[in-house]
Amino acid sequence: MLGGRSMGRATGSSVGLLVLSFEGRSVVRNWSAWDEVKTGAVLSYGVIFIQFLVALLYTPVMLRLLGPNEFGLYSLVSAVVGYLSLISFGFAGAYLRFYSQLRVTEDWRGVRRLNGLFLTVFSALGLFAALGGVALIVSADSVLGDAFTAKEVSTARVLFGVLVVNLVASFLTTVFNSYVIAHERFIFQRLLLIAGTVVSPLLALPLLLIGYNSVGVAVATTVVNVILNIITVVYSRLRLNMHFAFRGLSYSQLRDVSVFSGFLFLNMLVDQVNWNADRYIIGRFQGAAAVAVYGVASILNLSYMSISTAISGVLAPRVNRMVASTQPAKEIGDLFVRVGRVQFLVLGFVVTSFVFFGRAFIEMWAGSDYGDSYIIAVVLMVSVTIPLIQNLGIEIQKAKNLHHFRSWVYGVVALGNIALSIPLTQRYGGIGAATGTAVSLILGNVILMNWYYHTRVGLDIVNFGRQILRLSVGVVPAVLVGAVLVLAVDLSRLSVFLVSGLTYFLTYASGVWWLGMNDYERELFGLPVRRLMRCFSRRGGIWR
Repeated sequence: MLGGRSMGRATGSSVGLLVLSFEGRSVVRNWSAWDEVKTGAVLSYGVIFIQFLVALLYTPVMLRLLGPNEFGLYSLVSAVVGYLSLISFGFAGAYLRFYSQLRVTEDWRGVRRLNGLFLTVFSALGLFAALGGVALIVSADSVLGDAFTAKEVSTARVLFGVLVVNLVASFLTTVFNSYVIAHERFIFQRLLLIAGTVVSPLLALPLLLIGYNSVGVAVATTVVNVILNIITVVYSRLRLNMHFAFRGLSYSQLRDVSVFSGFLFLNMLVDQVNWNADRYIIGRFQGAAAVAVYGVASILNLSYMSISTAISGVLAPRVNRMVASTQPAKEIGDLFVRVGRVQFLVLGFVVTSFVFFGRAFIEMWAGSDYGDSYIIAVVLMVSVTIPLIQNLGIEIQKAKNLHHFRSWVYGVVALGNIALSIPLTQRYGGIGAATGTAVSLILGNVILMNWYYHTRVGLDIVNFGRQILRLSVGVVPAVLVGAVLVLAVDLSRLSVFLVSGLTYFLTYASGVWWLGMNDYERELFGLPVRRLMRCFSRRGGIWR
């Protein structure tokens, strides 16, 4: 039974409890490593909360200082530069798998050669990315199309240059970031993410106020990212004793990495099409203002998507070692179900509350000009929910070297997305583009991938679906309350909006607690609440 295991030593946060569900397995090397994973998982949610808080406070200011056209231009240029990241050909995703294989056999000389190989490859790829950036700068007018003015094209050239510098710096330090992740130094990595999230807008805001517009935002982002990348390099070299060997590089290993990475590249291509192509298509046919509306919805959708990676991201190295050390398939399958249920509990609240309260939120947050952003965000968020709660399955596929089918399927679906989005955008604007993306996601990420998970990867999708349906029963009371609130009260008033949101949260929490959760999940979410209550019940309610 999924929730029947004792959580004996499970102390810490709710996320820490989830991670500790591995307790007693042979993959547990030492408690200090698990403390790192637990704290990293907690900090992942801390990153998400801080990113949300920064977006809540900073994005409305940025939107008003930039205006729809300038924000739309920045969003479009960012999407185009994102395509240059495809030059990495998926090599970054391959490092973890090959490092895990060498670590299991304790081949440290092989690790040094692997580091040298990846640094050499990414240095060459960084050069190609720089050349691609030059091409974008030179041909900016052709890339953007006729919907943009000469001044906007001139600004786009500067943005291309600044953002490409940011991309090249990321390429050069990819192997160092991968090394940190492979060593499960999640506390360090998450603290850097928090620093970047906070410092970037603090640096960008003064530049916006003195009139640097979108260029100021790009410069601030690039400067902060370059500094954080330098810190990562120093940390890897001095603290993790990262070493390189450039003699005797194995061409057969490069071939193996290339074959493995080739299919990851197809996945990257699909992600770029699904999340960036819409903005480019909208820009070509509708102009910068329409891109801005879609961009606001995209910010919300990406924030929603990031929630699911908080747990699956820190478990990726562990999954690779479980597969490399031939752990039983049932243990991996149980983990897949356990993580999926917890992610559904969190994501289910976020997506349903946004459906009911999202329109009022966007009007208060971004302004009445962005009304269509609500519909776009709902279409995208709903369509991506099932793939998000199954995010750990992607890591399982890669660890088992079974990601090839996913790559080919997603490639075909991406072409279908473009074919659908172009005519839908011409007729319905951003809503049409989002609809094309949603249809492709449902066909590829939901229907076809669940069939593949069940028949080839060895994951019991029937049981997974049964577990999610049981949880869904607990969501029904909240959905009914949310519908009543939307119809009966004026959510445009901030006080009413906050009270309604609190009412919805309490109804949701009560419903899933009594009607959906198993014993494990009640312990998972209940322990932090009980500890918080005990802390405040002490003398004077002082936190000690």
